[in-house]
Amino acid sequence: MIETERLTLRPFRPEDADRFVALHADDRVNAFVGTYTLETARDRLRLSERQWAERGHGILAVHRRSDDAFLGRCGLTHWEAFGETEIGWTLSAESWGHGYATEAARACLDWAFGAGALGVPYITAMIHPGNTASARVAARLGFSRLRDDTLMDRGVTVYALHALDRPAADAAGTAGTAGA
Repeated sequence: MIETERLTLRPFRPEDADRFVALHADDRVNAFVGTYTLETARDRLRLSERQWAERGHGILAVHRRSDDAFLGRCGLTHWEAFGETEIGWTLSAESWGHGYATEAARACLDWAFGAGALGVPYITAMIHPGNTASARVAARLGFSRLRDDTLMDRGVTVYALHALDRPAADAAGTAGTAGA
């Protein structure tokens, strides 16, 4: 579990599949990340569970601390095809514009790079062209453009943040640890 001033992030559980589907059902949200059926959501959550077991990281459900409202997801995925670990964030449209994506992603990065927790030299963010909001989040976090590539048959711009190039943590900070 990771906690920030306003958020709690915890590994997804199998019973979260309905929330995962609902998050991606909104056309404003799925414009860049696509939709999920219950079956494909369960597959994605099983992949995350395997990554937690095998690599020590995965995707996290993001909840607002004040009322425990489910806001979306954020976390790390290792893509074998690239040999890289990516951070991604997808939040409900109602939660946009409040800094939650930046706060959640910064907390994940603090955890991932903290004391060499994952031992990776850099983390990527794969963002679809036109997703200017996510590109702005990546810029706020200190990511810089690395290359253009393809992920799941869609073009993406790959940004990278090297552990040694990270800006100092902000006042939000993080507490706790993450784990399955």
